[in-house]
Amino acid sequence: MIPVLFAGFAALLLLSALMVVLHRNPVTSALFLVVAFCALAGIYIVMKAEFIGMVQVIVYAGAIMVLFVFVIMYLNLSHDLERGATIILRRMIGWIAGAIVLLQAVLLMAGRWALGPISQVVPPPGGNTQVLGQVLYSRFLFPFEITSLILLVAMVGAIVLSKAKGGRGASPKATLESMRRQLPPGVTLTPPPGGPQ
Repeated sequence: MIPVLFAGFAALLLLSALMVVLHRNPVTSALFLVVAFCALAGIYIVMKAEFIGMVQVIVYAGAIMVLFVFVIMYLNLSHDLERGATIILRRMIGWIAGAIVLLQAVLLMAGRWALGPISQVVPPPGGNTQVLGQVLYSRFLFPFEITSLILLVAMVGAIVLSKAKGGRGASPKATLESMRRQLPPGVTLTPPPGGPQ
């Protein structure tokens, strides 16, 4: 049963990863990336790495992908913005990189495969999560705290940039001008008495 589940999750992962690259709509590509992350989490769970599988779903399929989809929708990317030589060069590089990966896969599959005996590793008494937590908060405490500081700096930087860019919002005169530009021809917008002209 385990090899069948592994093969199913692997096939789903490959198919969704291909759809991420081949689909033209960025939002659909991001949603296929969520499917790829969930399939990878399924592979982790089949391999008895439950903690990493759950972190994969919570962090990547949850937080990171919500951020990706939010940015894509905020920028209103309904189609590819690049045209001409830039997109041709990018596609050529993509096809060359894809051919190299395919060649590596063919060379890997052409080698001799030998299935060894099934590992008889006994899980630790507290489970994977307890052992990982003990190692993370003892031996790797300093890198873990440095990572949290880097994330804090990135969050503060994003807040500072958004404040510097937007401030308290557009002025009433700028808002009135943008509304005038959106009106159909022949329709005028008259400001209220005492308002911006």
